[in-house]
Amino acid sequence: MAELPSLHFLGHSTVLIDLEGVRVLTDPVLLPRVANVLRRTAAPLDPSLHANVDAVCISHLHADHLDLASLHRLGRNTLLIVPEGAGEFLYRKGFREVVELSPGKFHDVGRVRITATKAVHDGYRPPFGPRALAVGYVVEGASSRVYFAGDTDEFDEMDELGSLGLDVALIPVWGWGPNLGPGHLDPRGAAEATRRLRPTYAVPIHWGTLHPYGIGRWMRARLVDPPRRYAQAVTELGLSTRVLHTEPGRRVEVG
Repeated sequence: MAELPSLHFLGHSTVLIDLEGVRVLTDPVLLPRVANVLRRTAAPLDPSLHANVDAVCISHLHADHLDLASLHRLGRNTLLIVPEGAGEFLYRKGFREVVELSPGKFHDVGRVRITATKAVHDGYRPPFGPRALAVGYVVEGASSRVYFAGDTDEFDEMDELGSLGLDVALIPVWGWGPNLGPGHLDPRGAAEATRRLRPTYAVPIHWGTLHPYGIGRWMRARLVDPPRRYAQAVTELGLSTRVLHTEPGRRVEVG
C-alpha cells in the first residue's frame, strides 16, 4: 500500500498536505471570520499548522475559498496556484508568485506535481467579479496521490480521475449555510462521487467550520451531521473506500 502523506483538516475546505517534504495548503481560511459575513465556529487554529507552506492551491474565487486576509497572513511571497483567470486579481492584491492552471495543466513544487482538474462550479467572485475557472487538484509524489475536489458537483470525468489510482480524496460534503446551491455535493452526492473516484481513503471536508452571523444556533445539525451522513451513504453503496471522519483542526488519522 502507498505511504500516505501527513494530512491535517484545518476546517471548511482547508487541508494541509505534507507530501515528499512539500507542504501544500488548500483554500486557506485561517481566521475567525470571512469577509465579515461568515464566522468560524470551529476552534482557533494552531499557527504552526500553516507555517512554512511551500504552495497554496486555490480552487475558485469565492470568499470562503479565496480569503484574502488569510492569504496575507501567509505572506505575499507565498506561491499561489490558482485557476486560469485568477492571476491578475491576485497580482493586483499584492501577491508576487502566482501560477495559473487550467484542467490538465500542472506545476511542480519540489518533488510534488500539482495538476488542475475539472470542477463544476461557478468561478465568479461576488459582488463585482472577476470571473475565473473553478478547478480541483491532484497532488502527487512518488509515494501517493491526493485529490482535492474544491467545490464541485458530480461530473463524468470523475471516472477518469478514479483510474489514476487515488490514495486519498478530499471530498466536500456540505457548505456553510442551511442549504446548498448548485455546484455543490451533499452527503449522498459526495458518496456517488466517491463511487466514481474509487479512492482508498476519503476525508469529508467543507463542513462544520463556518456559519453566517446570526443563524448559527439554528443550524447546529448542519455543522455536525454531513460527514456522518456521507459515511453512512458510502457504506450503503457498498464501497471499499474507508472514510476518515476528522474534526476541524485535527490531524487525519488512518489507524
